[in-house]
Amino acid sequence: MAEITAAMVKELREQTGAGMTDCKKALGEANGNMEEAVEILRKNGQAKAVKKENRIAAEGICSIACKGDEAAAVVEVNSETDFVAKNETFQQFVKAVAEQAVNSTAADMDAFMEEKWIEDSSKTIKEALVDKIAVIGEKLSIRRFQRIQAAEGCVATYVHGGGRIGVIVEAKTNVVNDAVKEALKNLAMQVAALSPKYIATGDVSEEYKAHEKEIISAQIAQDPKMAGKPENVIKGAVEGRLNKELKEVCLLEQVYVKAEDGKQTVAQYIKQVANENNAELSICQFVRYETGEGLEKKQEDFAAEVAAQMGM
Repeated sequence: MAEITAAMVKELREQTGAGMTDCKKALGEANGNMEEAVEILRKNGQAKAVKKENRIAAEGICSIACKGDEAAAVVEVNSETDFVAKNETFQQFVKAVAEQAVNSTAADMDAFMEEKWIEDSSKTIKEALVDKIAVIGEKLSIRRFQRIQAAEGCVATYVHGGGRIGVIVEAKTNVVNDAVKEALKNLAMQVAALSPKYIATGDVSEEYKAHEKEIISAQIAQDPKMAGKPENVIKGAVEGRLNKELKEVCLLEQVYVKAEDGKQTVAQYIKQVANENNAELSICQFVRYETGEGLEKKQEDFAAEVAAQMGM
């Protein structure tokens, strides 16, 4: 049996919003496996809201560079401390890395790191990174990049929180004017705020649907109100909850965050903008980076307090 630490309980609680006792019990059942513990809490209906950013803790910033309205690249560069992330020398370096990425032809990170550095062709990006580490005196890492080239339209970008989140949206459109570009910037802000996983319900994988159905079915099985209900009623309830969830994770189905009536969906907003500008307008893809997403950082603060409350 794996040791269940206060830091693990804290992390699970932050991810799910469940009570400390429930988190400790779930971790015990999962033998310390965080992902399995989340699943247990979800099936038991104890997870209030699993955070999409799951275990975000690393420092650093995201930066975006553009080439007109046709191409953009987003990069994430990590540092050990928030102090360095706010340092102007570090921020200028990340900005240069983004410029490198928007002009890059590299297909992966290994190839990217071997390219000639945009600010000094006598060095590779990897060598430039080593030099910057020596100057700043802290471990730095160019973690990832993605470049989007618009095939039949344009791109829009948005950076939130001084580089905490970077978003690129690519649209197919036959009209590229200020109104269309403003609308796409609004959609980039939507992606930053609500973190959709897909563009439309038709893009959702069957694997994702099957997994969520399993979770929802387990929740319904423990709902006293559903006890003894016919199979077709239970099946309908599962489908209903799944459809509701899909509206939250699919961009076009989400309620547009700036909708005056609080009801207009993103799809309806796009149609409105298209009609107003006599344009054909659709979303091709989006990319959303959040600094430290999926990375783990030492859990030190609050752990002692949790331990004291739980008698650990």
